[in-house]
Amino acid sequence: MHHFLQSGMLGDHILHGVDSTELVNECKIPLASLNINGQNIRIYSDLDSDCGKRRNKRDKSVYVVGYRLHTLTAIDTETGHSFPIISLLAPANHHDSHFLSLLVDVAQAMGVEVKLVTADTAYHDNDGSLHDKKGIYVTTPPCSTVSTPDNVDTANGTVFCHNECSVPMEYAGVDEDHHEYKCAANTGECLLKGSCPQCRSISLDRGFFQRIPYHVEQIREAHDIRKNCERPFNLLKHQTGLETVRVRGQSAITVRCTFSSISLLLLKMAGTRKKEPAKKSPQLPLFKMAA
Repeated sequence: MHHFLQSGMLGDHILHGVDSTELVNECKIPLASLNINGQNIRIYSDLDSDCGKRRNKRDKSVYVVGYRLHTLTAIDTETGHSFPIISLLAPANHHDSHFLSLLVDVAQAMGVEVKLVTADTAYHDNDGSLHDKKGIYVTTPPCSTVSTPDNVDTANGTVFCHNECSVPMEYAGVDEDHHEYKCAANTGECLLKGSCPQCRSISLDRGFFQRIPYHVEQIREAHDIRKNCERPFNLLKHQTGLETVRVRGQSAITVRCTFSSISLLLLKMAGTRKKEPAKKSPQLPLFKMAA
C-alpha cells in the first residue's frame, strides 16, 4: 500500500466509496440447526461462514451462504478509475453498518486521507461520530424509511418555508444537529414575505438532510459515481480468481483476499491493462464542502 500511495496514481480529486460483495462457498446445506434462546443457529462445514441476504442483482436467489467482503475504494473523480484500498471480510449475515468506521480507522492508520465517503444506505454514520471525531463526511442515498419534512420537494430535496410558499429557500449552513435555511425571495417577488418567519431549521436525518443535504448538486453526483466501486469487485473475482472460493475458514479467505487486492494494485501500477484515455469532459472535482 505504501508503494501504491507513493506511485502518484491517485490524483488530487479523490472520493472514497464503500461497498461489499458476496464470496459464496459450497457449504449450502448446514451440518446442524439448533435453537438456542429462541435463535436459530446453523452450523456449516465451513464453521466461520453463515447465511445472509444476497444483494447480487444478477442472481435471483434471496440468501447466500459464505462471506461478504467490505471494501473502501478510492475513486478518481476526473478519470473514474477506482482502486481497492482496504478490505474486511466477515460472515454474510453481519450487517454492513458495523464496518464503515472500521474501514475508515484502518485507512487512516495507514496514512490514507479520507474526507468524503459515498456509500449505500446500509453504511451510515448514524450517530455522527465519524464527522464529530474525524471530520469525515458520509453521504448515502436518502433512506426510504425516513419521513420527509413538510414542504420539502421529495424529488430533489428543495425546501420551502410553508405550504403557501413558492420560492425555494436558500441554504444558510449547518450546526451540530440542524440545517438552517433563509428566504431567497427578491423584493416584490413574494407577497407573503412580510408575514412569514423567512427562516427555517430542519433536523439532521438519514433522508434528504444528512450532514450534507441532498439538494446540493454535487452530492447526487457523488451517489452516481459510487457505482465505480463495483469495478474492483469484478476484477478481484474474474482477474484474480475470487469468484470461486477454494479455501475454507475466515483466516484463510482473508489471506486470499489480501493477495488478490495486492495483485490488483500491482497490475494497476504496472499499467499492463491501461487503455488510452477517452476524450470526454472530466467529471466535476471533489466539491469544496467536503474539504
